[in-house]
Amino acid sequence: MSSDSLAMFRKSMGPDLAKLAEQHLQHDLTQADRDALQTAARTVSTHVTAGSLLGLALSTLLAYRLRRARLANFAAFSAREKPVALRFPSGREEPIPDVTALLRPSTVGDIATYGLLGFGGLFLGGETGLLTGGFRARQGISREGGGRERIQGAFRKFQADALRKQAEALERGGGGRDGGWSL
Repeated sequence: MSSDSLAMFRKSMGPDLAKLAEQHLQHDLTQADRDALQTAARTVSTHVTAGSLLGLALSTLLAYRLRRARLANFAAFSAREKPVALRFPSGREEPIPDVTALLRPSTVGDIATYGLLGFGGLFLGGETGLLTGGFRARQGISREGGGRERIQGAFRKFQADALRKQAEALERGGGGRDGGWSL
């Protein structure tokens, strides 16, 4: 599993690539286009934050309900009369060990339940927020007729310049994972 699969471990663009992106934002787009992109970025950020919080809250609620169900099942199991021996048709009798202590819910199990469900809810909620925020941001950018084409053109120019710089870095021998940046 790559460390880039979780958003908090993803690497930033780096100073060279960020400077190149800023140049394309300033020269290729109008102020209205830049405002539309900033609004779209805020929309995505808001959706990711809300999705993460909602996922964390729902997963915590699920963990609480799961813990209560485990406690109720254990209480029902321990209150029930259990056999103490097993009698075979030949008359031989074998004692059955008491497993009640082994089935008792533990603090470690509670911590694991809350932790794993919490991280899962955070991840699922954040990724869902990223999807919904991306759709809403795309709708916001698409509302303006000519702005979308200018933004796409500026992005294509940025990609071409970034690939040129990466090719130059590879020709010099300094690109890739060992110190250079990559797309």
